Amino acid sequence: MINSAPSWADGPLLAFDLETTGTDTAHDRIVTATVISIVPGRAPDVRTWLADPGVEIPDGAAEVHGITTEHAREHGRDAAEVVAEVAGALAGPWCESTPLCVFNAPFDLSLLDAELRRHHGRDLELAGPVVDPRCLDKHLDRYRRGKRTLGDLCTHYRVRLDAAHDSASDALACARLAWRLAKAYPAKIGTRPLAELHRDQIAWHRADQHAFADHLERLARRADDPAEVDQLHRRAADVRANAEGWPLKAPRAVPAPRTPGQTGCWPRLEERLSRELENWIAANPTTFCRSVHLPAGADSRTAHVTAFYAVDHRTQCPESSQCRILLDLLEHGNVAEARALAKNLAAGA
Repeated sequence: MINSAPSWADGPLLAFDLETTGTDTAHDRIVTATVISIVPGRAPDVRTWLADPGVEIPDGAAEVHGITTEHAREHGRDAAEVVAEVAGALAGPWCESTPLCVFNAPFDLSLLDAELRRHHGRDLELAGPVVDPRCLDKHLDRYRRGKRTLGDLCTHYRVRLDAAHDSASDALACARLAWRLAKAYPAKIGTRPLAELHRDQIAWHRADQHAFADHLERLARRADDPAEVDQLHRRAADVRANAEGWPLKAPRAVPAPRTPGQTGCWPRLEERLSRELENWIAANPTTFCRSVHLPAGADSRTAHVTAFYAVDHRTQCPESSQCRILLDLLEHGNVAEARALAKNLAAGA
């Protein structure tokens, strides 16, 4: 039953959605973006952008949102301009009394944050509260089986979704979901002060992530295959590392926009961690990345380190899982674990 008590959901509201080149918030790029301003008594103000991300749009992503590399290059605008305009469109109306509705906020906001740092050297400012229907639903109905995509939740709560994976349709559906949940759960959601609801979601996300990590670790204890056990433990560690990441994941260094012919490199680490990593790889870079190729006669520390960083470890050496694990551990500040892994790898080289 829908409750008619006064609520923040009565407006004004902002809604935001992205369609992207993939699901890695630090490395993938914006393809389309939508910001919708919803003010009582007015038609929604819908602003949509199409960007040329400057990189190939994988076929899998294009199949989801329908934007190909060729279409983006022909019709899309410069990515840096789009990113700046999207951030500006949010910054104006987003405030303490106007929440931003984002479905799965850690993805969209973190990716926009990474794009801002990539193109403009600045972070995304959280100018007001965030309302994330996915986070709300997982708290309100924790044990419901099935997926919790935007489409699934729209079906479950009988909310209209005009065209899934279209940023404008998704943003509007997200705002409708937020309104529906606010009216259906007035005490828990709809009449909560926005600042308190924002803090609630931080705590709910944290608890949910730790509960999921506990589940993965229970599966690991029951598994017999050592590779599966290791994979489950690593996944649990990643989930815990993101437990504090609502509505925005902890900033990670991101690569600058790449130009044709430019070699890939791993995002820059904090100086102390970078020096430690270089100490490990200087002895034998192929210990950590089988795609490292040293020029003939190159045996200096500088040559080893340069060869290591000349490889894009996300795309050029997918078989080198130990390399990615090591770098991820360092990025998340888990120096002791990274040091132990480096020692084990070196011993087994």
